[in-house]
Amino acid sequence: MMDREIILRVEDIHKSYGETEVLKGVSFDVRRGETKVFIGPSGTGKSTLLRCINQLTVPDSGRIWLNDEEVTHAGPRINQFRQKIGMVFQNFNLFDHLTAIGNIEVALIRVKGMNKAAAKEKALFELRQVGLSDKADAYPAELSGGQAQRLSIARALAMDPEVILFDEPTSSLDPELTREVLEVMKRLAREGMTMLVVTHEMGFALSVANEILFMEHGRVCEQGSPSEIQTSPLFTRTRQFLGTFQDD
Repeated sequence: MMDREIILRVEDIHKSYGETEVLKGVSFDVRRGETKVFIGPSGTGKSTLLRCINQLTVPDSGRIWLNDEEVTHAGPRINQFRQKIGMVFQNFNLFDHLTAIGNIEVALIRVKGMNKAAAKEKALFELRQVGLSDKADAYPAELSGGQAQRLSIARALAMDPEVILFDEPTSSLDPELTREVLEVMKRLAREGMTMLVVTHEMGFALSVANEILFMEHGRVCEQGSPSEIQTSPLFTRTRQFLGTFQDD
């Protein structure tokens, strides 16, 4: 992994809302094909960090690069970067009035400029990749939560991103539906997709991540391999946090 080039660089990101400082100088690098998983208590800035990376939330200070091109302060070029930095949200963010295939086609046509036939072919391919080829004509309301989230992943993949950000993608799903979404994500990791994942699914984090980053109070307090974080965390808070899962 260490010989792969750095694809994403996050440097000293700060973000406040009013008097509340949510991110207090977060920095890390991501290498191509790497899966980084962010863990930690709720409200520690993990989701805000992902939103800052693709500029859905503009950081107050700090800089972000994708392939040595700066994403921060990109101005009108930001949509070019967002094509390369996919995002999967916890609440799906699907278009209710479009079918599954339509949800994927719309960005391919409007953003990538594909013709209808090429967009349909690409959309069907991505639906097959996430096990939803039989749901192409179903509307989001007709899908289970797990199917809706897999559709969200297919939509992100269709843009051929270089990095995908996952913001607690299974937090609203029951255990059975969680498993089917995590299986898709595990396959993407095995196939070399570069992924940043915010999750409370510790089994997934420990089995798939190249590196786990523990965040609290807007900072990365500790980072290391899954084995390092699980067996010999350096900080008491990391041990306490992991212990809440081991006690379940």
